[in-house]
Amino acid sequence: MSVNVPKPITALEALERAQWIAFAPFVFQATRVLRDRGILLAIERSREGLTLEEVAAAAELPIYGTRVVLEAGLGIGLVTEVDGRYRITKTGVYVQHDPMTRANFDFVRDVNYHGIAGLDAAVASGKPEGLKVFGEWPTVYAGLSQLPESVRKSWFQFDHYYSDGAFGAALPLVFAGKPKRLLDIGGNTGKWATACMRHDPNVEVTLMDLPGQLRNAEQNLREAGLLARARFHEADLLDENSAIPTGFDAIWMSQFLDCFSEAEIVSILRRCIAAAGPNCKIYILEAFWDRQRFEAASFCLQMTSLYFTAVANGTSQMYRSTTFLACVHAAGLEVEREYDDLGVSHTLLVCRPRPM
Repeated sequence: MSVNVPKPITALEALERAQWIAFAPFVFQATRVLRDRGILLAIERSREGLTLEEVAAAAELPIYGTRVVLEAGLGIGLVTEVDGRYRITKTGVYVQHDPMTRANFDFVRDVNYHGIAGLDAAVASGKPEGLKVFGEWPTVYAGLSQLPESVRKSWFQFDHYYSDGAFGAALPLVFAGKPKRLLDIGGNTGKWATACMRHDPNVEVTLMDLPGQLRNAEQNLREAGLLARARFHEADLLDENSAIPTGFDAIWMSQFLDCFSEAEIVSILRRCIAAAGPNCKIYILEAFWDRQRFEAASFCLQMTSLYFTAVANGTSQMYRSTTFLACVHAAGLEVEREYDDLGVSHTLLVCRPRPM
């Protein structure tokens, strides 16, 4: 699949795009005010559109402040003005209502906006320099359970939006082999484990993750009435001495390995091979930016890589498929099947140890 092939544009179009880049933080913040202050929603609800004074009254804001963000909205393309009345555009509707846009927007606003300023230092040091705006942890995962509630909410909303959308398509592919015991590495809040146990009433799922994530997952599975078939294994897979337990029919990793560097991916997969029995399949669900159907999807994944660099860990990214598959092969795995276009943006790799 060919992506990121630039379309020819004129010099004027290139100059205009450069100005969008220069003022990108202004665009984001003006959009945030228009959305979060209820201005877009108030305009949308009016069939005839609203005057400046009516918008200010609806948002309970001064005329001046309302005017400057509305005029910015004209330039951004969120609203139009006809005969002194403001109306919402299609882009404004997407900003207001589209689940993907909301997940991305809130993730940038709450998790990344301040930390991304550390990108330059992170690129040079290989450490998540922007994470310092929240605390002194080596990675965001170590401090995830301690982040402010609004930050955690937006983090999980972003993570779940992309992964959960692929679960429905992945379940029949994984359970075609009728696994009885499944290991969910990077179990997070237990969403995949819950989906598995609801899909197959006989499967037992072991979640392997950091202690803070496992506590959240245990609570969620208890509330779902599924705790009896769940097991928990605490581990930090950044520690190369942290072994992966054995005795499973399937090993599952969803949006997990993109949290690690290439060398760390190889190390984790080699430990998976050591733990896998002769009939154990290894399933890897990832979003590769070069396998997207739409340019916007590739763009979102490329930008998300900067979160990994500046805030998450300083060493990982949303990978190009060829880079990731090189790690899979270096670890000693072969890919039996590849399923693209699962959910919003994912690829499922079905792997097994390469015969010696």
